[in-house]
Amino acid sequence: MSDTTQVEQAFRAFCARIGEDPNRAGLSNTPKRLQELESTLYSGYTTSPKDALGALFSNDSMDQMVLVKDIEFYSMCEHHLLPFFGAIHIGYVPRDTLAGFSGIVRLVEAFAKRLQIQENLTNQIADELSCLLKPKGVMVVCEARHLCMSMRASNQNPLIKTSALRGLFRSDPKTRAEFLELLS
Repeated sequence: MSDTTQVEQAFRAFCARIGEDPNRAGLSNTPKRLQELESTLYSGYTTSPKDALGALFSNDSMDQMVLVKDIEFYSMCEHHLLPFFGAIHIGYVPRDTLAGFSGIVRLVEAFAKRLQIQENLTNQIADELSCLLKPKGVMVVCEARHLCMSMRASNQNPLIKTSALRGLFRSDPKTRAEFLELLS
């Protein structure tokens, strides 16, 4: 059975469950659109985080914090299959290796474009940067709004914040404070 046939059957079953007519004009191309959307929303499964980070560079003299702030992301909640989205801020203190800024953005996207929960997304990014760059420390802060909260009965839209600290950011309050000061 082809992917197109599976998507079509799943869509028809979904419409039957909610009482919708899958043959009405506005829905005639929806299975095709869903299949195209799937390849975009879940492209992180086919992207290696290492490949996403790309070329690494030798660090000759940088011994201060590198901060990449306000990386926009969109992800899908693994519990409700609804979007959550926001910004991720990443700081690291390099040792021997530097990453390109666009590579860091691609790394975030590689993890965000999967079924996720915010806490795991934050930790996966910190762990991967720690593994690939072997820095003195990494800190990741993720701020997001979850449609599974705002669209359901609670009608709330709070900003949820998570953080992951590795190395110096965990052990040295001054390094952590510097990161937080740069964010504000």
